[in-house]
Amino acid sequence: MSINQHFRNLGLNYKVWLSTHDGANLMGDGKWKILKAIEKHGSLKAATSALGLTYRRTWGDLQKIEEQLGLSLLETSRGGSEGGKTRLTKEGRMIVRAFDELHAKADVFMEGAFEEFRRSLIEPRSEPD
Repeated sequence: MSINQHFRNLGLNYKVWLSTHDGANLMGDGKWKILKAIEKHGSLKAATSALGLTYRRTWGDLQKIEEQLGLSLLETSRGGSEGGKTRLTKEGRMIVRAFDELHAKADVFMEGAFEEFRRSLIEPRSEPD
């Protein structure tokens, strides 16, 4: 296999995450997906089940984000015959939508930048001696 063929087979994976002003990790793709799943399924339990995550750890992670931001992302109601419900607050929905938009723009940029990167490996410019 030629070196060009190796470079043609390269793929791109990357993550987007937010941090606090002092550099502490706030949330990234994983927590964004959790919030989206809560919005879709209507409960934290159903969201964690759908994503294969543990309820307790996820609940703790979401509480930490709320503490760091100083606002609530979730509204919860205890169960009953139908079970508990979890919904995103207005702020939670705002963060999800903003992260959706950020990711959409980042995806377009990263895909274009990666194609340029890969092309520069497949069709390298001649280097000066």
